Amino acid sequence: MTVTLPAWLAEIPAEQAAPPAFVTVSGAHLYGFPSADSDVDLRGVHVLPMEQVVGLRTGEETVTRSWTRHGVEVDLVTHDLAKFCHLLLRRNGYVLEQLLSPLVVATSPVHREMVAAAPGCLTRHHAHHYLGFARTQWRLFERSGELKPLLYTFRVLLTGIHLMRTGVLVADLTLLTGLIAGAPPYLADLMAAKRSAEHGPTPPGAPGAARLAHDVARLTAELEEARDASRLPDAATSAEVLNDLVVRTRLSARASRA
Repeated sequence: MTVTLPAWLAEIPAEQAAPPAFVTVSGAHLYGFPSADSDVDLRGVHVLPMEQVVGLRTGEETVTRSWTRHGVEVDLVTHDLAKFCHLLLRRNGYVLEQLLSPLVVATSPVHREMVAAAPGCLTRHHAHHYLGFARTQWRLFERSGELKPLLYTFRVLLTGIHLMRTGVLVADLTLLTGLIAGAPPYLADLMAAKRSAEHGPTPPGAPGAARLAHDVARLTAELEEARDASRLPDAATSAEVLNDLVVRTRLSARASRA
């Protein structure tokens, strides 16, 4: 994946009230089809001080900020470490993709431990996340005719198929088209068209509605079959590891301020 990101992104973590344990890039840049006018989606983890966890005045479990810098819209969302770990232990593909994103803006030993624990968070039930996401995006495409939700539909289906078959999470559609034999051959042209506009329509010469619907139905069936045949476990196995990480991180942060 070749993605050009602004150099000033590296300044953002230190500007936050609590420096995050990690920040990665998600969204279209991670998925391999950013547009010239795409915003930059930053996702990560912050660590609430012990006093804001056990006291009556609790801190924000989720912090959301949006602003524009140098003409680029930036969207930053971070979850407290404990909340993020709870999400990891559910069938939440979003947080797994954020944690394992290769587009790393800021990292730490906590981040590295979370990445090491990620394989134990994978289950066959993550297929439900990708199936549900695909249905939502396909309905949005049917209503709007926009290219973006169409690409999201194919991206999540292929991500889910590859995850169920291999246990490896790949979110980049440009890579998935080379990894999965059943990937529609026209996706490269659709991704190229998407780069000119974030919210444009399907380009001239794109497959018709019947062909698109057929391929979406076919890949949906492949994902369901891959889920049923998957060797991934039914439940996450990293709960104790992540619990220990949360406790150690909280205690360590408190000790460093003492």
